[in-house]
Amino acid sequence: MDTYLRAGLAIYNAGEFHAAHDAWEDYWLGLDSGTTDERFLHGLIQFTAVVHHTTDSNWTGIRGLAESAAAYLGDLPGEYRGVDVETVRSYLRAVRDDPEYVERVAPPRLTDDGAVLRPDDLDFEESAVAALVLAEEFGYEESVLERAIEFARMDLEAGDEGSRFITFVMDFVRQPENRALIFQRLSQHVERREFRETDVDGLFE
Repeated sequence: MDTYLRAGLAIYNAGEFHAAHDAWEDYWLGLDSGTTDERFLHGLIQFTAVVHHTTDSNWTGIRGLAESAAAYLGDLPGEYRGVDVETVRSYLRAVRDDPEYVERVAPPRLTDDGAVLRPDDLDFEESAVAALVLAEEFGYEESVLERAIEFARMDLEAGDEGSRFITFVMDFVRQPENRALIFQRLSQHVERREFRETDVDGLFE
């Protein structure tokens, strides 16, 4: 769970509020309803929806989401899985009581053990989750990222920590200003790798 949690935190703190919930939702859907982890992620998902909808001026909708999210997080300790839940709850309660609060006060950053997590802080597996979420969010072909992640894992297992696939996947997450170019180069490397594997497939059977 921590891999998905940290990926979502970093995406959120990078300002991609809508995309952040997808990282958590992928894991949350497999949890039993009512468990602490399920309520925690459910609350965070609805919290990001509140933040995402601050531009809509739909005060009734924002109030309802804030109330629901605060309820899901209500029984959790002030800090859970390293996240400052109390700060999130306080923000949600303020929005519930006065939805226009969102126009006066910026939403809180989400911390991991007291630190504001950024995309640069993610390891490869966390970056892999974030890369797929961002690909979906911005319309990049997810299958290319999936293959790149597969090749990166193969290279890691072979001891190649300097693999270009590892670098490209992590840069795709870390460098939004260069994302299109990184994806283009990544696509080319995936195509070459697939061709090379196909070219030798069956030679020794």
